[in-house]
Amino acid sequence: MITPRFGRRVRAQRRARGAVVFALAAALVAAPHLVSPPPASAAADAPEDGTVEISLTTGVHGVAQPGSSLLTTVTVENGTEEELSAGRVELELNRTALTDGAALTAWLDSGETPGAFASLGTEESEAVAASETSTTSVVTPVGVLGALPAGVYPIRVNLTEDAGSPATARTAQSVLIVEDAVPAQVTVLVPVTATPADGGLLTAEELTALTAPDGALTAQLDGVAGTSASLAVDPLIPAAIRALGTAAPTSALDWLDRLETLPNDRFSLQPGDADATTQSRAGLPAILNPLPLGSYLDPANFAVTSTPTPAPTSASTPTPSPTPTDPELPTDAELMAIERESPGVLWPTAGVDTADLTNFNEWMETDVTTILPSTSLAAPAGAVVDIDGSRVLVTDAAASAALSDAAAETDDTAREQNIAEGLAHLALTGPAPSLLVGLDRNEARTADALRETILSVSSIADPTDFSTLRTASPQSATLRVPESDAADSSERAAKLETLLADESRLTAFSSILDDPLVLLSPERLRLLRLLGVRDAEDYATGVDAHRIATITTLDSVGVQEPSPIQLFTSAAPLPVWVRNDLPWPVNVQLTAKPSDARLDVQPSTDVPAGAASNTRVKVPVEARVGSGSLTVDFSLSSPTGVQIGTDQTASVTVRAEWENIGLGILGGVIALLLVLGIVRTIVRRRRDSADAGTDAAAADDFAASGE
Repeated sequence: MITPRFGRRVRAQRRARGAVVFALAAALVAAPHLVSPPPASAAADAPEDGTVEISLTTGVHGVAQPGSSLLTTVTVENGTEEELSAGRVELELNRTALTDGAALTAWLDSGETPGAFASLGTEESEAVAASETSTTSVVTPVGVLGALPAGVYPIRVNLTEDAGSPATARTAQSVLIVEDAVPAQVTVLVPVTATPADGGLLTAEELTALTAPDGALTAQLDGVAGTSASLAVDPLIPAAIRALGTAAPTSALDWLDRLETLPNDRFSLQPGDADATTQSRAGLPAILNPLPLGSYLDPANFAVTSTPTPAPTSASTPTPSPTPTDPELPTDAELMAIERESPGVLWPTAGVDTADLTNFNEWMETDVTTILPSTSLAAPAGAVVDIDGSRVLVTDAAASAALSDAAAETDDTAREQNIAEGLAHLALTGPAPSLLVGLDRNEARTADALRETILSVSSIADPTDFSTLRTASPQSATLRVPESDAADSSERAAKLETLLADESRLTAFSSILDDPLVLLSPERLRLLRLLGVRDAEDYATGVDAHRIATITTLDSVGVQEPSPIQLFTSAAPLPVWVRNDLPWPVNVQLTAKPSDARLDVQPSTDVPAGAASNTRVKVPVEARVGSGSLTVDFSLSSPTGVQIGTDQTASVTVRAEWENIGLGILGGVIALLLVLGIVRTIVRRRRDSADAGTDAAAADDFAASGE
């Protein structure tokens, strides 16, 4: 079974298992400006059990080199449990060039295109054992290929088995690109981002993993090193490293040094890669920025020591030891600085209109350069355009999507098919002095895939840097906002307004903290990351999760639900527990209000509640009447009067007269005991007196009888 679909979304999911041999390609068609690049490929879906799949790779990333033979490698992968017999592969070319990107997509997806195909060569294919793979090379001499005008041409391969085998049509298609004699200038933008687990700043543990030799951030620098790619860096990455001071991992410090010394052009994304389009549509007066990051700084990690200059002393006087000095903490600007960055650049989501461009210029108090996809323009234009006085750089949307898939692909064959498609889209852009490719935000690219993708564009264009592109003469253009993009922007803006309302509630709530920024600064960073261009598709889900987290935070401090209270005395403290689930101590005021005047309660009590603990508070009360049942309402507020948590009500039963009754009974018992004691004493004394008289008489009688 052969699946002809070759669309971008389908191709992005393919994982061909066969290895492709590129050594012959490098020997026959090596271009002077490339270093042994692999050829372009096209393949059907990854084989399932019981299927046979074929794929082809042709030229250098699909590009035919002038004056050189064309090498095409056909890979046959047998996914069945039976041997696939030997046969024949035939390479065919359609000399009717594809006219535009839509025709290219239709050809790659369906295998259908106008014009006739002619054979470029035929080779015998070997038998393929079950679950095995074989390759066949087809070399097309220059004379057979002929002189083709610049353009993008359909090319396909047909596999025919020997007689006796099931007659099954097996075809794979790709493109052959004939480059223009005067190549355009091309710039590739590579976003460098990293998202921490908690949404704030990257931790030392996360930085250690990301900047390790096999880490994701290391792979980004490995992939761009030695290329002309321009970097779009999230400034929160260097901020996370610098905020750790002397506690920063060595690998992270080395990574930052390497970033700063790379010759590649670079500019700064908005912190957290937040989307400026959403903020503009929400009507914000200024672009969102992080709140002060001082809560992330540990002064101990920035302490320096100084040794005072000793005065002349005798030899026996000891040398003064170094003494610590007050550390000088870095500012936010110093933490987020990007070395040699091009200022005034924004790379938002699509859906920008002219009002948004005006907002961008006002927010940043400069002439902003905005990067938009080609789908945002009313008509095709070059990479540098002017829209109502605003400079805009335009990425080729189709080429960027295909090359982004290539940079994220780990399989060589699948990556080659994506590269071929991306280069074909660039070739179909038309005569333009400059081209721009913007790779997707992706934090899991491998260095090899990224490097190969960046270098591949030099097959049809001359690489140039970002600063040169930015200063090029612009063409006049008009924006076109697709209805889907406009709807998405409006929906995102409405949700942002809800998030900012929640942030205002958190700001009021944070007044219970000694330093409110320990809560607010990470929350702002999470909000910025939630607005991230990378996560635009998951924005709604992220907003819901963030709102639930906000509600949890607002409910993290409160009065625990009290149990019914029996009050047996006229004056005694009421026990109340204040819950604090935050990792920081808080200062709150407990207010108690009885339902009537039978109970006199201390109206307010200052409560310093410890971090992540329950604090017991004793509220003094005094009963004014003998007995009765009533309620006491307890509430918490911040030092600034903001209500905290949910109010609680305690049921109190007053039995103050029981104290008097108890005292009366106790007094009666004591009086009775005293009377009984007195009576007992009197009776004992009388008995003792009677016994003494009896003993005296007996003694007298004994004495008389003895005489």
